[in-house]
Amino acid sequence: MTPNVRAFSEALMSSVEVVTHGVDATTQLGQHLGALLRGGDVLCLSGDLGAGKTALARGLALGWGALEPVSSPTFVFVHEHRRRADAQRLYHVDCYRLQSEADAATIGLEDMLTGEDVVLLEWPEQVESLLPADRLWISIETLDDNTRRFTAEAVGKRHLALLTDLQTQVK
Repeated sequence: MTPNVRAFSEALMSSVEVVTHGVDATTQLGQHLGALLRGGDVLCLSGDLGAGKTALARGLALGWGALEPVSSPTFVFVHEHRRRADAQRLYHVDCYRLQSEADAATIGLEDMLTGEDVVLLEWPEQVESLLPADRLWISIETLDDNTRRFTAEAVGKRHLALLTDLQTQVK
């Protein structure tokens, strides 16, 4: 199932909307995007409980080449993933229970965000003041039990390029 794509602000390519029908299509969208990720990328996954953040993250990690499957990091805050291709890491962070910058410091979030690894953040609103300006923010909206709308907004040169590449892949 190929997701439907609509670009906004085509001159800037700052926003892309994708609608998926089912968990498999959401995972597939993540795989497309995951294959494009490189060190230093920061992706913020925002949406209500059950919206599909972890399903998208599962696809992102799979497309990126993670050695092990992704699960929600809710009870451990951070899952660190590696891949065979190189020594790069992908950090999957659940910020839901982080209440302050001090909480974020205890899990090493600032180091993750300034490093050369990929960082996926669920519930990024909790740590928005710590986020780099250059990032990809993906808002997830539940349209019905099976349908999700993903709106990806890029800020910064790298993430604008990432968004352009994603639009090319999912057309």
